[in-house]
Amino acid sequence: MADSRIGLLGIGLDTYWPQFTGLLPKLQGYQAHIHARLENLGVQLTDVGMVDSPEKALIAAETLRAADVDLILLYVSTYALSSTVLPIAQRTNKPIIVLNLQPTACLDYESFNALGDRGLMTGEWLGYCQSCSAPEIASVFNRAGIDYHLVTGTLDDPEAWGEIERWIAAAGLARATRNNRVGILGHYYNGMLDIYSDMTQQAAALGCHFEILEMDELAALREAVTLPQVRAKLAQFQRDFEVLPECSTYELERAARTSCALDALVEQHRLGSMAYYYEGTPGSVHEDIVTSVIAGNTLLTANHVPVAGECDIKNVQAMKILDLLGVGGSFSEFYLMDLEDDIVMLGHDGPGHPVIAEGRVRLVPLPLYHGKPGKGLSIQMRVQNGPVTLLALTQNRQGQMSLLTAEGDSVAGPILEIGNTNSRYRFTSGAKAFINAWCEQGPAHHCAIGVGHHADTLKKLAALLGLPYIRIC
Repeated sequence: MADSRIGLLGIGLDTYWPQFTGLLPKLQGYQAHIHARLENLGVQLTDVGMVDSPEKALIAAETLRAADVDLILLYVSTYALSSTVLPIAQRTNKPIIVLNLQPTACLDYESFNALGDRGLMTGEWLGYCQSCSAPEIASVFNRAGIDYHLVTGTLDDPEAWGEIERWIAAAGLARATRNNRVGILGHYYNGMLDIYSDMTQQAAALGCHFEILEMDELAALREAVTLPQVRAKLAQFQRDFEVLPECSTYELERAARTSCALDALVEQHRLGSMAYYYEGTPGSVHEDIVTSVIAGNTLLTANHVPVAGECDIKNVQAMKILDLLGVGGSFSEFYLMDLEDDIVMLGHDGPGHPVIAEGRVRLVPLPLYHGKPGKGLSIQMRVQNGPVTLLALTQNRQGQMSLLTAEGDSVAGPILEIGNTNSRYRFTSGAKAFINAWCEQGPAHHCAIGVGHHADTLKKLAALLGLPYIRIC
């Protein structure tokens, strides 16, 4: 999972401290509890302590800016003036999650009322006063046009901490997508208009960098591959794949040499993902390369450099996001519906994500690729049974990017044994309604598939990136 840089601050009111003895240390203890839980999540944490005046807010803002945090967790420890909060939001220009977390689910009223001393009672109540300040902060942020999100609960509320953890994961995803270097090798599949996209718009929306690659460079790298490198790659094939006996020595060595060249290309350009497609003229070196890439591209995908076929640049962005979540991101398209079993089958004849495979991935000979020239080796796998998330990056008529998601389940049953990746998926709406609802959002015919249900984290990622989010229920 991608690393996150998180800022933490508590807010309070300095007027209270001399009035209510012991209140400040108690609130600082609550913040220390949050600090410890965040550290246990493995984040890079910048804690600026208790901010209880506008003057301290300016200092805190500069510290958070210098730390280049991805997300600010603003803990409301007690009632605090909104004038303490607004400068931090304005000067950092970072997403803010307001933690409206009181110490416990309810005040012990009997013990509270037994205190007798109204000063002591007020001091005790102020430790539970988070919800008093939350609407004031929201009001000011709304009027100032500042994005924020609320998490409400208690200091140890599992539901609230689940929300916090998903915000942290989304923040790490946003940083990682901004740092992603996307390689473009070759060109689009001719006539596949739905996958054509605007790289400038993607760079603007995601912050990624595009590296345009040359087939001639890959050809030169392939020519430079040594025999020991080929042998090492063949050994990797045997470790990472179930290599079927029908795979010829010639095809295995051809795929191994190309895989070595792809590794070198990725390393040379520091790529985090890649989209590719090429045909080449019959008998050319380039044709020889592109008909032997699937094994190597599958290994790259397994090692966190997802590769999308047919040069679907939008889809490799979705694959990368799921890979950064640690849940796969396998290249897929809609194959067919089984209306008797009420499922949709998805798969592809290109690279898959072995990390989410059910059993070992098979390396198989394929005499013919559907709609593409050449022959060579392909992979055959199915996604492990259980919850899954589909993700697509869409682009509308105005050019705006959106995240499109759906949650379902990979289920048991027969698949197509044709040397492809394919699996059966069930959705609560039923196959017909799901297909209609998905298509109406205008995605390309490809999508990425990851294991587990992650729609809520992806919704948070969309919020942090400022992108529309669409979930097919």
